[in-house]
Amino acid sequence: MTTASPTPTRTRRNRRAEILEAAARLFAARGFHGVSIEDIGGAVGVSGPALYRHFDGKDALLSEMLLDVSSRLRESAVTVVTTAAAGPEEILDALLDVQIEFAIEHPALITVHDRELGNVPEPARRQIRRLQRLYVEEWVTVLAELHPAAPAARLRAATHAVFGLLNSTPHSAGELPAQDMRPMLHAMARAAIAAAVR
Repeated sequence: MTTASPTPTRTRRNRRAEILEAAARLFAARGFHGVSIEDIGGAVGVSGPALYRHFDGKDALLSEMLLDVSSRLRESAVTVVTTAAAGPEEILDALLDVQIEFAIEHPALITVHDRELGNVPEPARRQIRRLQRLYVEEWVTVLAELHPAAPAARLRAATHAVFGLLNSTPHSAGELPAQDMRPMLHAMARAAIAAAVR
């Protein structure tokens, strides 16, 4: 029996994902300006110039990295909100799970976003910020169902504060195993939201 070899498109997609992951680790550790194309190539076993077959340059790589994660988070939130056959409490729990999973699995991306968004060219930066605003509004919509008396501005501020709490994982990585971190972060986020809307 023979197995089908991967299609060029799939192989290219996998290679791009591998490059983005390696670049995120390097940017988080050494900063965007402290990493060269050659460094990124070396991390994935190709020459620096070979990366130009996948990305136009380091700026394009950083842009795609942050656009991709912003898009994926927003799409995950939309899926939770629009397909869950559940009430707002369960939907909020599912949104928390999405953010917690991201925070635990991708602390390097959190660091890169916090430190390097200013290095993203302006058109892509606007797209990233728009996706992030849309992501926040998915949360605000659910929180408004749970707390109709709370002003939207307060719910928005509470959402950003919860993101700050959950996205602290670059500072706590390795302190606890993921199976302990998940419920702890969930409980802390729930408590923070409850305090914000009291």
